[in-house]
Amino acid sequence: MTDTPADTNESTSDHPSIDRPGADEAFVVTPYAVSGEVDYGRLLERFGADPLTDEQIARFPDHPLVRRRTFYAGRDVDRHLEAAEAGESHAIVTGRGPSGPMHLGHVPPLYLAKRFQEATGATVYLPLSDDEKYLAKAQSFASIGEHTRENLRDVLAVGFDPEKTRIVVDTADADVVYPIAVRLSKHLTPATVEAVYGETDTVGLQFYPAVQATHLLLPQFVEGRQPTLVPIAVDQDPHVRVCRDVAGKEALPVSKPGALLGRFLPGLEGPGKMSSSGDAPSIELTDDPETVAETIRRHAYTGGQATLEEHREKGGDPTVDVPFQYLRYVFEPDDDRLERLASDYRSGDLLSGDLKEVAIDRITDFLADHQRRRDALGDLVDELEPYRLTASERRRALESAGLPTTLR
Repeated sequence: MTDTPADTNESTSDHPSIDRPGADEAFVVTPYAVSGEVDYGRLLERFGADPLTDEQIARFPDHPLVRRRTFYAGRDVDRHLEAAEAGESHAIVTGRGPSGPMHLGHVPPLYLAKRFQEATGATVYLPLSDDEKYLAKAQSFASIGEHTRENLRDVLAVGFDPEKTRIVVDTADADVVYPIAVRLSKHLTPATVEAVYGETDTVGLQFYPAVQATHLLLPQFVEGRQPTLVPIAVDQDPHVRVCRDVAGKEALPVSKPGALLGRFLPGLEGPGKMSSSGDAPSIELTDDPETVAETIRRHAYTGGQATLEEHREKGGDPTVDVPFQYLRYVFEPDDDRLERLASDYRSGDLLSGDLKEVAIDRITDFLADHQRRRDALGDLVDELEPYRLTASERRRALESAGLPTTLR
């Protein structure tokens, strides 16, 4: 594809849209903290992204996460769509920060990336930022390493095509990641990092945006300039904006990556981001059906009324009901069935407990399939090998970044 001026070394910067919220904001969204009731419209104004149009949604491979606008905004998505429609090279980058077990809130970008790969033949890159999590979390390297191994099993269980997928672990693939990150870090100033992320606790975290930029540009360093789309939860968008700014700084053989931004799967306790830290309950990908059922029955916030009689009279509110939101986000693929559930809930014909049971059934079915594939995996080293960068891919990446390969 022909690159537009915005994809070359123009002076246009993404910095004007990189403003952290002030203390007077009702909510905070950063890569390291999400609090308050998120206003997704205001986030677009703050971040400088665009809502997806009906025409763009129709051009994406059909998936409830896009069709129902869970992934609701982005930038430069048209370039990715044009390449996919023309059968030209295009890439997807999403990943995982392995600081704990994976839960339901982590899977939407992964399963969406798999759907895009199946429908368009996209190359998918999946970086695991074990280095960042060691720096950002109060955990040992051994603990982060164990989470990385378990998270890798969950990533592999999604079922990506090994011929068109590359999984990169920062510490295991440092021979590629680190030199390129050093190359890109030359174009990142402490002022830029602080403007985006605030003050950092260590120089390691101050350097990490260069590593994240390496993740997002790696498909192009390996395979050549091509549209790259990053489907992520909206709190990770600062990484994309910094990368876009870095990509335009020098004569690098890369285009600015685009972004597809998603809403948060709500926590069971109500509005907000599902979290694997703190006291908020979450449903892990390895939970058995009994645990899932008990967790939802005991902890899921509902939109029902206080009494059975009042609920029959006034009905419930599916827009705040967490079990319904889980169904709407991803776990009920049939739009007509979803609308019937909403209608019956609003009328009072469907009780909150009944809606919880529907969500339990759908989620346990999803987890059963995921766990079946996970349990079928053999030795992790053997399973991971087809997804790792080859020697020639590593060499191409370094050469494309203008780095020496004589000792490799």
